[in-house]
Amino acid sequence: MKIYTKTGDKGLTSLVGGTRVAKTALRIEAYGTVDELNSYIGLVRDQAINEGRKEVLKEIQDRLFTIGSILASEPEQTKRQIPDLNEGDIELLEKEMDKMDESLEPMRFFILPGGHQSVSFGHLARTVCRRAERCVLRLTEESEVSSLVVRYLNRLSDYLFVLCRIMAKELEIEEVAWKPRV
Repeated sequence: MKIYTKTGDKGLTSLVGGTRVAKTALRIEAYGTVDELNSYIGLVRDQAINEGRKEVLKEIQDRLFTIGSILASEPEQTKRQIPDLNEGDIELLEKEMDKMDESLEPMRFFILPGGHQSVSFGHLARTVCRRAERCVLRLTEESEVSSLVVRYLNRLSDYLFVLCRIMAKELEIEEVAWKPRV
């Protein structure tokens, strides 16, 4: 099987179910942004500091593929089995955040992203996650999307923020407070 099909050469692509849509359609933008996020999560997973978190990050990547499948499917798709997202997926993120939070100081200020390459990669993933969430929310204005997708992306961005904080702590990087000019 060749990777190229030439069927998208005129700016159209197919949803799961066969409907052809413009590659600029919001649905395509949404699952494309989730795909971009998945690549950033892979980059975060590859950081040495995350050796003990590789399995959780791999699980997150798997859930992002699930979300991509959901978003790439026609809302009324019933002919094919679509992977599912469930409440337990959101609970996993919450449990992981709670574990990391136990060893973190309470936040007293907004934190500037950066301080170490691994932390910066985490913040890039977090901001792409927020963009994916916004794309999906716009999509919900024109099409039905499971509320679990929105909730998962929202919780994932929180998880990534806490992950950045714990990486900074483990790397002994001081969090830099944002000090607004007044």
